[in-house]
Amino acid sequence: MTATRVVAFGGGHGLSASLRALRRCAPELDLDITAVVTVGDDGGSSGRLRAERGGLPPGDLRQALVALAGDHPATRRSAKLFQHRYAEVPPPAGGPAPAGGGGAGRPPVSGTGRTPSGPVPAGGAGETVGGIAGERAGAGAAGRAGAEAGGLAGHAVGNLVLCGLMELLGDPVAALEHAGAMLGAVGRVLPMSCEPVGIEARVRGADPGRPDEVRTITGQHQVAVTTGRVESLRLTPVAPEACPQAVAAIGAADWLIFGPGSWYTSVLPHLLVPQLAAAIVASPARRLVTLNLAAEKETSGLSQADHLAALRSYLPELRVDRVVADSKAAGDPEPVERAAESLGARLVLAPVAVTDGTPRHDPAALGAALVPVLGADR
Repeated sequence: MTATRVVAFGGGHGLSASLRALRRCAPELDLDITAVVTVGDDGGSSGRLRAERGGLPPGDLRQALVALAGDHPATRRSAKLFQHRYAEVPPPAGGPAPAGGGGAGRPPVSGTGRTPSGPVPAGGAGETVGGIAGERAGAGAAGRAGAEAGGLAGHAVGNLVLCGLMELLGDPVAALEHAGAMLGAVGRVLPMSCEPVGIEARVRGADPGRPDEVRTITGQHQVAVTTGRVESLRLTPVAPEACPQAVAAIGAADWLIFGPGSWYTSVLPHLLVPQLAAAIVASPARRLVTLNLAAEKETSGLSQADHLAALRSYLPELRVDRVVADSKAAGDPEPVERAAESLGARLVLAPVAVTDGTPRHDPAALGAALVPVLGADR
């Protein structure tokens, strides 16, 4: 029996949660996993490297690679290294701040799950409900502090490694393949485009004092943290060239998986790349959507049914086979079920959240929910 080829779309922690869940399914279902990752990040360490060095922002690519890292102790250690984020170096007592360091009164690096002297958690920070917003809020703070201080402060080691590999090899796909080999990755990571993109949104009520005003918010980080309602989304350039290997993977896939993740800055951008959108519509693969556990800032006020409606809004030809939602987060399942049916899908309810009450997907629980779905026709 041939392997089941799965392509997962997204970025940040949302895609990481999906990939960790798929990894748990891989031995039982013989999955061949490909991650197609957004390349619009302009905040934190990724934003700094993008502005200073050019090329693709590495943060979301790094997260996907780490999620697929192998289980050998050496590769797990390498995965921890990729996630390690440099803290600011406090100045000597009574002395001047060291070059490239920060002031002693500065807070610890955000978004790493540690204080500067604390341990780095295995595999990096935990998965969040919607993908990139949680990561970018923390990494953005770290990046801003690092930018003020200069030097390594705020940078993740894996971001620097990927940036170096892309410069050395001159090909982001080759760089990702090399990094995947370093981590013993159980799967492949590809960018949605080999050139970085920008994200713009028309947002109503971005200024709380003017709730009816619609303004353009520019930049993925700013869109992710907006408190207004996103009314439309666009990429710059409007029609970026898709990564050819990603287009080929979509055409050969058995399953295409969307979400969880920040809807406007992590999931929907793939549908705005014309070649990717055409490949998704034309692919013989079945399609699965994993819904978020709670709204984020950028999707404030949107129900789970609204999330599904947004998919159709940006790609009207999209047909879906299954929608996976957490049984508690869905609340009254009827509106979600109707929205799923409007896409041609059947709703699958399962307990896929961590048990501590925070809105994070549990990779083990999500993997258990995906096994009967992805393996139904094997």
